[in-house]
Amino acid sequence: MKRVRLTFFVFIFLVNGCITGSSIRELEGPFVVTNAVDGDTFDFGNNERVRMSGINTPETGECYYKEAKEKLAELILHKEIYLERDRSDKDKYERLLRYVFVENENINLELVENGLANPYIYDTDKYTQSLRDAWLTCIKENKNLCEKSKDECADCVELEELDVKSQTLILYNSCNFPCSLEDWTIKDEGRKKFVFPDFILKSNNEVKIKIGNETDTESVLFWKGKDYIWTFGGDTLFLRDSEGKLVLWESY
Repeated sequence: MKRVRLTFFVFIFLVNGCITGSSIRELEGPFVVTNAVDGDTFDFGNNERVRMSGINTPETGECYYKEAKEKLAELILHKEIYLERDRSDKDKYERLLRYVFVENENINLELVENGLANPYIYDTDKYTQSLRDAWLTCIKENKNLCEKSKDECADCVELEELDVKSQTLILYNSCNFPCSLEDWTIKDEGRKKFVFPDFILKSNNEVKIKIGNETDTESVLFWKGKDYIWTFGGDTLFLRDSEGKLVLWESY
């Protein structure tokens, strides 16, 4: 049985007794898409660039990068689209943050449902629940990024604890044989990724993964070069095998 304990803090900011952010939205457009940059970024008009809100697709070199980019092009390239502004207008790269619609279809959700993007909920939004539901649909249909690992250890390795305050997690091997985790990956909703070294998780044993630049041991591995991984406002942990197939995921 899966054993998991989540430890975290949630902060809600109120203004005059109300949660900040407006639910009133207006659609912009129509615009014609001129270029699909990758699975969640595209250009329209006079070199205007959009970073699609609420999702994250694989980067160059990762599994399903090509498929995500091709799917986005299929859905929107040279087509008329409408855009809905996120709570923030632009990201730090000056890209527009938007939800994208073609003939009333939410393309952001469609990419998640097809297993070519995972939800990236960096700020609770009107589509937060829809994005989570889309991911559950993807899991049920076992598509692409949601495809379950066939590794013999996929049913052995469990998330025992995720402690957001201390930025540590513990994995446990519940089987009566050791599991090689070499080239398995841990990832958040965004771009942070940990790749396991040549590491054996012994039978009925656990390993802790924590931030730091110290030397790895048999019971602790260090996620180097990071100040934090797990955001306090909510995030998802994805554990994948060496072929990129999903072993487990946990949202908080």
